[in-house]
Amino acid sequence: MWSLSDETLLAGLGSDDPEVATAFVRRFQGRVFGLALTILGERMAAEEAAQETFLRAWQHAEAYDPRRGAVSTWLLTIARNVSIDMVRMRRSEPVDPEALLALQGPVDPGEDLLVAADETERLREALRSLPRDQQRALVLASFYGRTAREIGDIEGAPLGTIKTRIRTALLKLKATFEVNDER
Repeated sequence: MWSLSDETLLAGLGSDDPEVATAFVRRFQGRVFGLALTILGERMAAEEAAQETFLRAWQHAEAYDPRRGAVSTWLLTIARNVSIDMVRMRRSEPVDPEALLALQGPVDPGEDLLVAADETERLREALRSLPRDQQRALVLASFYGRTAREIGDIEGAPLGTIKTRIRTALLKLKATFEVNDER
């Protein structure tokens, strides 16, 4: 069983053969778990990601195409995607506002609020001065946490174009907000 090729083990996984499935998992479990642990940083989350990876591999074993790469590459891509999805899910967990305020330290409500309001208005004006496509790309990336690939799908534009829009918008904002000694 252990001398079988990766492709044969994957085919056996898809055919619900328990011995082959066990051999498949044992062959790849270290690499899958290691990748998930590297991305997630938590043992329990990495174990969950590894389980989900092998479940997806079992469910989609027939979709594997050896012309596109090795079984290990296919499986580790699944593990990477599962782990990244888990990171994104964690990001959307709400944060207690009191915990954020505790990190800030004592606040002088007078001057700090005026400065914050002024900076917020400057940011709005700077965003309004950007071309519409750069505005949308930057807001979707910065405030909605979308990846460049997701923005490309939303906007119907190539990945490189979206990356350029975000980078150009950030450079323009940086130039707008650079500190001048002439204040």
